[in-house]
Amino acid sequence: MVILDLLRNMNGRIIGSGKETIILAHGYGGDQSVWDKILPKLCESYKIVLFDWCFSGANLLKHHFDAEKYSSYEPFADDLIALVDEMKLESFIFVGHSMSGIIGCIASIKRPTLFKRLILVSSSPRFINLEEYEGGFNIPEMEEMFQNIEEKYDVWSSNFASIAMDPSDPPSVDKFDKCLKRMGVEIALPLAKTVFLSDYRHILDKVITPCTIIQTKVDFAVPNSVPTYMHNTIKGESTVEIINTHGHFPQLTAHQEFLDVIHRILTS
Repeated sequence: MVILDLLRNMNGRIIGSGKETIILAHGYGGDQSVWDKILPKLCESYKIVLFDWCFSGANLLKHHFDAEKYSSYEPFADDLIALVDEMKLESFIFVGHSMSGIIGCIASIKRPTLFKRLILVSSSPRFINLEEYEGGFNIPEMEEMFQNIEEKYDVWSSNFASIAMDPSDPPSVDKFDKCLKRMGVEIALPLAKTVFLSDYRHILDKVITPCTIIQTKVDFAVPNSVPTYMHNTIKGESTVEIINTHGHFPQLTAHQEFLDVIHRILTS
């Protein structure tokens, strides 16, 4: 991806009005449409920056995705910083869903003056269990998932969408399933390995930006011990907010509760 004109290359857009800017960054398999339910309310009081990561099925340049380059989160953090520099943003609130929460943490370490607050939604620094750490998965489970992605992607994506969402919200399940299918197996497999085999626990004690960690009551991908671990490890001020819903996407399946939390965070 050419670093010039990232706003266009990443489908970037600015909507809403207000003195403060909020950047909304989607996670694995998604695109900027995962924020649709919360946009009308946020746009009343804030300028909102939306974009699609280079792996997103909504990104017309996804065929240029370089799996080797993006085999870690650091290049994503570099793209984020280059994007906000291109937009000449000097300070903003960053809302990162899933992998984007950790990407935001990395970017905030590189350029702390840019980040007024980090809001980490369903994020995890490590998904694999260790004796002293509960990530939620073991290695055989991950190997089986990678095999399913490679050999029967359409079936896997539908199953993954159904467990990632609250099953009582079929439209959101369908939305994420379509996002995954647009991304395609050629990107989904190497990116899944980047995400689910990553370990960024070591960066948390370098994060000095104030953080709010938002977690659902039941998330198949992120056990409730993870936000507690992050809260205890992040160097700067941090708080944990639990939303009473199931799934990995509270901005879709419990959007009003999600907005209530965001409002309370940003007006307290």
